[in-house]
Amino acid sequence: VQLQASGGGLVQTGDSLRLSCAASGRIPDYYAVGWFRQAPGKEREFVAAISWSGRNTHYENSVKGRFTISRDNRRNTAYLQMNSLISEDTAVYYCAADRSYNSDYVTPLGPYTYWGQGTLVTVSS
Repeated sequence: VQLQASGGGLVQTGDSLRLSCAASGRIPDYYAVGWFRQAPGKEREFVAAISWSGRNTHYENSVKGRFTISRDNRRNTAYLQMNSLISEDTAVYYCAADRSYNSDYVTPLGPYTYWGQGTLVTVSS
């Protein structure tokens, strides 16, 4: 499975961005998707995760109410809608995927087998 993350850019505080994560290759019947980010000088951290069905979602506390994870399985694409961006959201954002046991299964922190290349989000104040 190959993952292609896109949608990053330079925005101002309070703006919105939508990241996309497109999967291709030998895609499992069911797979969960996670978003992670790594800010300069910091370790990578979990942001959000979603089950294949979309019924189960998880968020890191600092993004709850501002970010929304979703997916369109017909397009093999997951999304991260980011609203009310703040400077602390500045990071390289990575999407990840892993085969899941059923359509509702997701372990938010992973482990994830497949990773995208990252897309940079910069929020200026």
